[in-house]
Amino acid sequence: MPEPTIRLNGAETPLCAATLAALIAEHAPSADGRGVAVAVNGAVVRRADWATVTLAPGDAVEIVLARQGG
Repeated sequence: MPEPTIRLNGAETPLCAATLAALIAEHAPSADGRGVAVAVNGAVVRRADWATVTLAPGDAVEIVLARQGG
């Protein structure tokens, strides 16, 4: 049986995290999620909801990091 996957920032990735918060903790540079915006299946998810959003195989997750520069 194939391993369940999600699309994370456009790349197929094994689904190892049960919640959006756990996925962000694995992939965001800041443990508290500051400077991070997240969308699941095209819908932006508020930071207050990260811990309650469960991930399912086939979900598309985009994690966007705020950058500063010029």
